[in-house]
Amino acid sequence: MDDPTYSVPPVPPLPPRPPTPPAVRGPRQADPLAVALGNASLLGVGYLLLGRRLLAGAAVVVTVVLVSVVVSTAEPWAEIVVGAWWVAVVAHGWFLARAGARPASARGQRLVAAGVALPVLLAVGLLRFDAHTIERDVDEARRDGDCAKVLSAQDEVWFGHRVADAPGTADGDEVVDTCERLRDAGARLTTGLTGDTGALEAGFDGLGTVLDEPGNDEIAGSVLTDFLDGLPTDDACGTVTVTDWLRDRKPSHDARDRSADTAERTAPKALVKCGDDHMTAEDWTQARTRYQQLLDEYPENAGLADQARKGVRKATLTIELENVRRLLETSVAGDQPEYCTAPARYSGAKPYGKGVNRGLFHGNDGYTDRLPGSWRTDDPARAVLVVCAGAEQDGTALRTCPYEREQSPGTIVNVTFHKTAIPVKVYELRTGKLVANRKVQINGESCPQRLSYWSVLDPPSDVRATPSTTDIRNAFRSLIDR
Repeated sequence: MDDPTYSVPPVPPLPPRPPTPPAVRGPRQADPLAVALGNASLLGVGYLLLGRRLLAGAAVVVTVVLVSVVVSTAEPWAEIVVGAWWVAVVAHGWFLARAGARPASARGQRLVAAGVALPVLLAVGLLRFDAHTIERDVDEARRDGDCAKVLSAQDEVWFGHRVADAPGTADGDEVVDTCERLRDAGARLTTGLTGDTGALEAGFDGLGTVLDEPGNDEIAGSVLTDFLDGLPTDDACGTVTVTDWLRDRKPSHDARDRSADTAERTAPKALVKCGDDHMTAEDWTQARTRYQQLLDEYPENAGLADQARKGVRKATLTIELENVRRLLETSVAGDQPEYCTAPARYSGAKPYGKGVNRGLFHGNDGYTDRLPGSWRTDDPARAVLVVCAGAEQDGTALRTCPYEREQSPGTIVNVTFHKTAIPVKVYELRTGKLVANRKVQINGESCPQRLSYWSVLDPPSDVRATPSTTDIRNAFRSLIDR
């Protein structure tokens, strides 16, 4: 029996598989701690972990703007705003992450966030600490009054320090600015040491503006000390100009007032030395002024006062003597000098007294030049008297004698002979006072046997007797030899 044959029925084809719909991306899974830590960098890293690129970009922009404000204003409120912004982005990132799904493992995200945030926070912390150290060094240098150290310390500040601690670095900048103003004031005070009172005033005003600000007593006082240590200068008269200005300055009730003590200590010696310098330069008036100033302002300084009194006397005598010389050399009326109408004193001359009083004779040289050399001098420093002699006149009548004219025998002419009268003013040089004002009567030979005269007419009826040298000396003797 044959086996039956079986056939397999055909399998119908499978219907086509419907296409897979595209995947819809949901919120990225992120660890809240990682997001908060990433945002703590203020660089939007936490928002990037959440896939929020716009938020990350916006966070970076806001951070840059706030940092710019902090650096430009250097005000504490700006740092507070940055701190508030930091808290806000950290908290915002935390809450956004908590609202979404969390990853199976947060380790990787946390490592990434920490790798960005921790270096940033550490850098800011270190920079802030370093900025605080610099600020402390600046403050110490300021308290020590050392502007050089202030500038050296503040030179270490760079942009990073200004970002991390803007107010602190700004305080250092203010101290540097103060030092710059003090340097300018110090330069003006140095110029003032030459006697430039305008520079002195500008320098003290500059110190005043610095001292008006709290905490600047030491640093301004250091500049003032450098200035005061420059006194006295090599120029005594310049020093006097400076000390006079310091003594006359109105008290400001601050550190500047201690300059008055330095002036009081320095001025006496400077005044005497300035007087000496003027004496050397033969500026007698200024010399006397400086010596007298010491006597007026520092009479208690016994040693210098004695020296100043001698200086005053020497300068005074020199001034008087020069004035006498000038008056004696200036002619105002014929051959008489100005002294005869405007006498002046020379305190160094000897007083008019017993014995021979040597005189300076001016006028009528025909008679006065015949006086003994021991009575006369040409040096005012050696004279006792100044004798001003006028033109001769007819004095007291001596005799009347008859003369016969040779051209007319038998014609008799009576001629009266007179003493020679010379008006004389005598001044005591020591005081400039008039001690004699009279006419000197000089005797002479009268009624000679033959009378000569210069005339085509009759001889004059009055003539002067011819004096001898002895007659002239006898006439003047009472004035000179007492």
